[in-house]
Amino acid sequence: MTATGTPMLRRRALLAAGTGLALAAPAAHAQAYPDRPLTILVPFATGGYNDRLARAMAPFVQKHIGQPVTVMNRPGGGTVLGNTFFLQQPDDGYMVMVHSAGPYIPVSILTRNARYKADDFWMINLPSRDLTLMACATGKPTQSVDEVVASLKRDPRSLSVGLQPASADLINFALFCQAHGIDRSAVRVVTYDGGGPARNAVAGGHVDVGLVGGEGFLPIKDRIRPLLMFTDAKDSEYPDTPILTDHARAAGFEPQFVEGSQRGFVTSKRFVDAQPERYRILLQAIERATKDPECVTTLGGQQLATTWYGPEASNRAYLATAALMERYADLLRSR
Repeated sequence: MTATGTPMLRRRALLAAGTGLALAAPAAHAQAYPDRPLTILVPFATGGYNDRLARAMAPFVQKHIGQPVTVMNRPGGGTVLGNTFFLQQPDDGYMVMVHSAGPYIPVSILTRNARYKADDFWMINLPSRDLTLMACATGKPTQSVDEVVASLKRDPRSLSVGLQPASADLINFALFCQAHGIDRSAVRVVTYDGGGPARNAVAGGHVDVGLVGGEGFLPIKDRIRPLLMFTDAKDSEYPDTPILTDHARAAGFEPQFVEGSQRGFVTSKRFVDAQPERYRILLQAIERATKDPECVTTLGGQQLATTWYGPEASNRAYLATAALMERYADLLRSR
């Protein structure tokens, strides 16, 4: 090797290295996730459980993912508008949903001809496993579920009943009426677009009784009289409230009910498949946020769930609910 050749080789090596660095820099930048703010999409109006959960969790997700996190509400069409909008976004991990995925996603498919499928969505964690609660305002004369049954059997129009259309609560009310021989088609059902408005209607005495998720009632628990829980086990938040299995045994029928809302963080299956490393980062951030002691305390104070079930258990529960909704599709479509 000549003396004159050595600098040339060195220059070539430096040029090659510089080119490699120039090529590597954009690639490294493209892989840097996240490098801009994230959005939590809530497919419901403000004020309901999902909206409160999203806004309470946002600062802790922000803390553990290292980027600002904002909340966007896109209600309408029984979550079809929000679900469709979410699936139209790039599969880049910059938007995630907080959703009552079970039963709203499968119900929207069964009753509103949504163009997506249940398995287009992927559950990150569903910490809130709600149950249907029948309740009335404390100022109403009704004191027990037996009085509700007697009144509706005597005259189905004697009581107004608040419900969300195409919901687990509607299925539970339909099964309840069927078991007691009540003509559900004659009952004065008043529908509300979301759990928040339905609960406010019950607590405000705008309807005689209502069937809505019990967890959402907790902040206004002093304004309602719980009458019946659609479950087979007592709940610590409503220890004195009758449960369906006991009520059914006393009334002489086989108890049938479906679980209420399964709420929490949801993304798309496409994102999980297309961006496994980004999904891992997002998953870890949400898990750390959920388990953050300050988050647990903060959400506990607002009576919001922080249980970490994880993707495997959450997806299993969600898909089981989707199968149940399909089983009761005729009840959902009938009203």
